[in-house]
Amino acid sequence: MARYFFHHFLGAEDIAWLAQFKDLHLSEDEVKALIVVREAGAINNGTYRELTKVDTLTASQSLRRLRDAGLLAQKGRGSATYYVPTERLLDSGLCSNPEALSSESEGLSTKLDGLSTKAGALSTTPEGVSAMLANEQDAQHKALLNELPGSLAARIGAIGQRHPPGEVCDAIVEVCRLRDWRAEELAILLQRHSRYLRNNYLRPLMRDGRLAMTNPNEPSDPQQAYRAVVADQPDLPA
Repeated sequence: MARYFFHHFLGAEDIAWLAQFKDLHLSEDEVKALIVVREAGAINNGTYRELTKVDTLTASQSLRRLRDAGLLAQKGRGSATYYVPTERLLDSGLCSNPEALSSESEGLSTKLDGLSTKAGALSTTPEGVSAMLANEQDAQHKALLNELPGSLAARIGAIGQRHPPGEVCDAIVEVCRLRDWRAEELAILLQRHSRYLRNNYLRPLMRDGRLAMTNPNEPSDPQQAYRAVVADQPDLPA
């Protein structure tokens, strides 16, 4: 069982982080969901319902609203639908003007008072959330491996957390020669955090001209994917 202690989460930094989204007029339930998804990395309808005690329709509407606001990205389909944080949610910077931040956060702090006082009731997420996410990621990892040719799948499967970065980069390029891959898919395939993957592999590979974005004009596109750059073939002699 995964435990989330909201009275620990809602410090000054958390309130400052949430203040970035004050223009969205988030409900208390949506605030809870954002805090959980930032820490757990994913949320689905069932988790949202048990976290907030709302019905299925309300949970779906709230999650779609957060998706449409660019804070969550939708994955899967039907009953297997779940949501992960977007770059906007994870990378939102803090306000550089402390006085402005204080005044902006005042209303949010008041709104979140109830959430902090309810820490006892909300001290745990639904049982099995961590196991569910782990099992889901494992299933996705295996499904993505099954897309690869046998030798490449074996090579990817043998990559560990301490594998030489150069070999990981080479494997990413080989995978991206097969089709376009989103960073989230590559992160699951290589069993690494998507932000770590972008910073340590995808961006260096793009700088080296070995990978390219499918939509370079919109780098933060939620459906952004990466493809291998094919070097120009030399002209054959006549």
